[in-house]
Amino acid sequence: MTDSAEFQSVVELRRYTLHPGRRDELIELFEREFVETQEACGMRLFGQFREVGEPDKFVWLRGFRDMETRRAALESFYFGPVWREHGPAANETMIDASDVLLLRPSGPGFPAPDGAPDSRVLVTICHPTGPVKEFSEYFADTVAPALRESGVETFGHFETEPAENTFPRLPVREDETVFVWFAKAAEEHRELLDRTGAGLASRLERPWQRLELTPTPRSRLR
Repeated sequence: MTDSAEFQSVVELRRYTLHPGRRDELIELFEREFVETQEACGMRLFGQFREVGEPDKFVWLRGFRDMETRRAALESFYFGPVWREHGPAANETMIDASDVLLLRPSGPGFPAPDGAPDSRVLVTICHPTGPVKEFSEYFADTVAPALRESGVETFGHFETEPAENTFPRLPVREDETVFVWFAKAAEEHRELLDRTGAGLASRLERPWQRLELTPTPRSRLR
């Protein structure tokens, strides 16, 4: 199945805190039981990741055509036989699964699957002081081109989806507005990214949050 922009209309960025030492257990279960079965319910899994420097964090991305089909897809999966059978084992690995951002496109989306097995993906979460659309335009017109010239290609620009959560059984972070962007960057780009964050400080309510991720074996995004 190829990636499609239609599944990027609504995207969940999910970051779980797990019980110590149980991340690989969850990843093995997740990639054996929850990839094809979720997609069969009408969603698309874009990536599963280990978070560098955070051994008990698991991050993953899934997308939907719109909020209504999100509701239908999640009801189909979480009230269905696969989650009924394997969900308890997954939940046993978790301390918290509520760190979830509900997003919509604000620029370029996720690319087709590519990348080396040992690649890293950077996710940067920004809380703009002003309207998120203005920050998104500034980022696309000024920041992204400067990063590109220095060898850092950004992709996957998203902003908060303000619609009401159509599946409240799974909570999302509400009452905050974010701009999220993805990039592939090497170690030598770290200083550049730090300078970029410092340069954006006046436009942000708080310092940006950067997640450094390594893809799991079945992650499309890598």
